[in-house]
This record gives sequence, C-alpha cells and structure tokens, in this order.
Amino acid sequence: MQELLEYLTSKQPKINATLAAETAQLNILVQPVVSHVLTAGGKRLRPLLTLLTAATLGYTDDDIYPLACSVELLHSATLLHDDIIDDAELRRGKPAAHTQFGNTKTVLAGDVLLAQANLVVARYNDARLTQCIAEAIVETATGEIEEIEYLHSTNHPQETYINIIKGKTAFLLQASCIMGAIKAGGTEEQIAAASDFGMNLGIAFQIVDDALDFAVSTKEIGKPVAGDLREGKLTPPLLMYLETLNGAERDDFVTKFEAGTFTEEEVCSVAEQIRTLGLDDATRELANSYLDKAQQALETLPVCPERTILLQTLDYVKSRSA
Repeated sequence: MQELLEYLTSKQPKINATLAAETAQLNILVQPVVSHVLTAGGKRLRPLLTLLTAATLGYTDDDIYPLACSVELLHSATLLHDDIIDDAELRRGKPAAHTQFGNTKTVLAGDVLLAQANLVVARYNDARLTQCIAEAIVETATGEIEEIEYLHSTNHPQETYINIIKGKTAFLLQASCIMGAIKAGGTEEQIAAASDFGMNLGIAFQIVDDALDFAVSTKEIGKPVAGDLREGKLTPPLLMYLETLNGAERDDFVTKFEAGTFTEEEVCSVAEQIRTLGLDDATRELANSYLDKAQQALETLPVCPERTILLQTLDYVKSRSA
C-alpha cells in the first residue's frame, strides 16, 4: 500500500485547503461546528476516490478538487447528524460535536454542509454531477431511516442489513467515484465500472467497520466496543453469534436485544464470545466477497499507476484495524 500512502500524503494538503476554502465563506456562527467535524481526523477517502478515478481516466486538472471535496462535506454532515441520532459521545476519539455545541446548532450546521455540498457541485454546470450528489443524499438519508426502523430487530434478513449499509456508507463512496469518472469524460461503461467499484468498496468498508466494533480496545478504534449491541443494530458479528445460540440461551438474547436491556457486563461477555468464536474474522470474510467484486469492476478501467492505487484501497479496507 506504499503508493496509496504516498498519493494520500501528496494530495491531503490540497484536499484540506480546499475544504477550508469552501467552508470559510459560511456564516461565522456555523464555522465552529463545521471546523470541529472537519478537523477531527479522517483519511479523506472520498475526495481521494474522486481524484484517483478521474486520474485513471486521464483527468488531473486542479479544478476537480472542489468536486472531490463536495462528498466529504456531505459525509461530514452525516457524521454530525448520526452522532445525535446515536447519542454518541465520541467521534474519532474526540468529543462528538453535539456534546460541545448542543443538538440544535449541530443539526443546523449539518444542514448547512449538505447545502454547501450541493452548491459546490452546481458550480460545475453538469446536470449529471448534480443528479449524482442529490441521489447520494437521498439514499444516505433513506439508509439512516431504514436503520432506525430495524433497530432492536432480530427477524430481518441479511439483505436488509446490506441495504442499510449501502445508505450509511456505500452510496457516498459510489458518488465519489462516479463524479470523478464523469468529470474525466468517461464512457458510459467506465462510469458504470466506477459506480460498481465504489458501491462494493463502500459495502466492504462498512462490514469491516462492523467487525471492528468488537475489537479489543476502545482506545484503538476511538469509540466504545460493542456499540452496535448497545444500540440494537444486528450487524453480521451479532447475527452470526445469534445463530450459534439455541433454546433458552437464544430466547434470552433475543428478549434482551429487542428490549435493549443488556447489562454492561453482558455486553462485554457477548463481545468476548464473538472474538473467541472468531466471528469478527468471519465478518471480514464477508467483506472480502465485496472487495472481489470491486476488483473485478476496476478491470474495465485503463491500466495506469492510478488504477494500481485504487486497487490498493481494497487492501487498505481489508487490513483496517481502526
């Protein structure tokens, strides 16, 4: 992954400078919340995907940077909103914005970022780009609603889980790749390949994230371990664990999961059992099936150094430990 790290290092300063420039024009009352979420960290994967997809198709002009950053603005808005919905205390190991600025101001700052992302894309005067980011916003919000609908549910199929994580993560990565391909003047086939790559990469990314939810150390991942169990989200490690239970033991788990009445001791016990059974690793295997699809999609794009780096994003997702 050396080329990926070097590319990220070379592009990150320009990405961060663009994000700062695009948000500097916002109302001064909004800027503290926006700054809080944008400076909290993150590897800027979404802008990176736009830049790499465009470069793979031969487009490297600097005017693509605002477009690349538009999805990062959208992503940051979703983080502000999600942390309120989840009542999260931490984001990337730091206090979540709503704990510092209150729910109302944080929600409205997220709304401003959503609008700003649209304004940035609109400047390119390409209806396809405008449609792409609008659809990403719709799908992302819909995914969040679907997740809320199935909280504390144990009787929905894995397909429902996949639909939810498409909204939570994959549609934004897909939009990043599609917009890079469109800006580069890609063919319909190339745009479709970029779309498939981003979607499958995004699904795999979230599945790995759900495996990491049962990692050993809260310090390592910047959020409480087994948060999904506490919040009533039936992610693959929990679904696999449920399938190992029988009789009264299964009934007890289902009752407490649906009611949200696990004690802290029970949460830690379930997390330990998931690790002991290797279900976090089994979850990563599920992610690998989507990474394979993403790799197949890239074969449609031209062979070049940037495509090689896109391939390395698959290794990055596969080996994530935080």
